[in-house]
Amino acid sequence: MLFGTPFSSLGVPCRFPSRVALFDSYPIGTSLVIGMDSSFWVGSFGGLQDSVALLTNARLFSNNGNPIDGIRAVVRIPIINITFVSQ
Repeated sequence: MLFGTPFSSLGVPCRFPSRVALFDSYPIGTSLVIGMDSSFWVGSFGGLQDSVALLTNARLFSNNGNPIDGIRAVVRIPIINITFVSQ
């Protein structure tokens, strides 16, 4: 029986422990690709906070690989929207 909010191995309380586990092995600053339904972000892992993944110096691409927007300093991606994470 669980009591309270589940935590990831990073010590972050989370509502989506199975998705947060995708980030357990990545140190801060690791270059990552984070996929969503019809696009993906490429940037440096900045951590997890309030059920969002943070990427720094990130750029958004469409699924066919074309850039959608310029580089952003910080991007907050809701964990519930993440479909894949790769390095």
